[in-house]
Amino acid sequence: MRRLLPVALAALLAAGCSGAVAQETPERSSGTGPITFVTGRDTTGYLQPLLDRWNEAHPAERVTLLELPEAADEQRAQMVANLQAKSERYDVLGLDVVWTAEFADAGWIVPLDRGMFPLGRFLPPVVDTAVYRGKLWAVPYTSNAGLLYYRKDLLAEQGFKPPTTWAELREQARTLHERYGVGGYAGQFLAYEGLTVNFAEAVQSAGTDILSPDGTRVAMDTDRAKAGLDFLTGGVREGWIPAEALSFKEEESRLAFQEGRLAFARNWPHAYGPATSSAVGRKFGVTRLPGLNGPGSSSLGGVNLAVSAFSKRQKSAVEFIRYFTGLENQRRVLADGSFPPVWAELYDDPGLIKRFPYLPVLKQSILSARPRPASANYNQVSLVIASAVSNALTHPQEEDDGDIVASMKGQLSEIIRTQ
Repeated sequence: MRRLLPVALAALLAAGCSGAVAQETPERSSGTGPITFVTGRDTTGYLQPLLDRWNEAHPAERVTLLELPEAADEQRAQMVANLQAKSERYDVLGLDVVWTAEFADAGWIVPLDRGMFPLGRFLPPVVDTAVYRGKLWAVPYTSNAGLLYYRKDLLAEQGFKPPTTWAELREQARTLHERYGVGGYAGQFLAYEGLTVNFAEAVQSAGTDILSPDGTRVAMDTDRAKAGLDFLTGGVREGWIPAEALSFKEEESRLAFQEGRLAFARNWPHAYGPATSSAVGRKFGVTRLPGLNGPGSSSLGGVNLAVSAFSKRQKSAVEFIRYFTGLENQRRVLADGSFPPVWAELYDDPGLIKRFPYLPVLKQSILSARPRPASANYNQVSLVIASAVSNALTHPQEEDDGDIVASMKGQLSEIIRTQ
């Protein structure tokens, strides 16, 4: 456990009581006029046409797109710097779903009127990511859930059905690794937010949670969390999780699978399109993530739209969010941007299913998914988790997974107490 202490201490020193340092929220603005929409970089080019439609219909409330870096941690850093300075530059914020609690607790975004948005037609777990302490702080814009990509040609040759449990995945990954010389399984195992997501999914899929729903206590059952960690460390020890996977983020795992170097890979839906035109072509399929005793539970991803507390044009910002999260735009989000929408009915649309065959599986994955730990100090929570799990994967022979889980619980409890 000594290797964990420096990181844990650094996390605890960095973890301030966000509620205590929250800046005083300015008086709500009813102003209208041109607004700025800030979000992560659009890599598909689908955003601007949607903005152009708004601008044509609202010449006095034109929206300007401000793109931040693609990496979520860099996006957050720039947004936080702006909001801590009480800058009026940002009006509408495209937030990673895990930032809702932090930004609300700090007084950087304003609560929204539930009645202004058709939340009842959204996928229920997606709405939960925008709620903090009983209030709606943002509106879901895109969703996301992890999927298991698998080589259906190799499974068919061995008479395997897609795995639904960790035991089945382990057996199949080991067999395919030995017989075809491919890596058995990989996720996102570098020490960053992606590893926190993969561990959260393992914990949930073993039947427990990291934090309570309100983020006020550590809820992990030690034995179940250990089972989730054992699933990952056991794969490294036994070789069906290749050593190179410990350096994988989303892009590396996507490329490894579509180049034919993996039998199974955990990734987001965005990896589906590129895989269809890759070396694996039509030889792959997707299914829900497996779990301890049956299908597992993914972490929820996606983007929520919030209004800056320091915007002078909050009325225009809210109206823009209503437009941008409307049904027809949501259809374009999927059709043109290939991002999972938040409207439930789109997942049952025959035309969209024909174009995006993974939609029924993705819908079930989202409905069974859970938000990542809701905490005003989420960054510190994620840092401790990723550090501990990375240590376990890098040194799978040296320390007991139960000890690692117990130490992690202690560190998380310290962070929760500072909130």
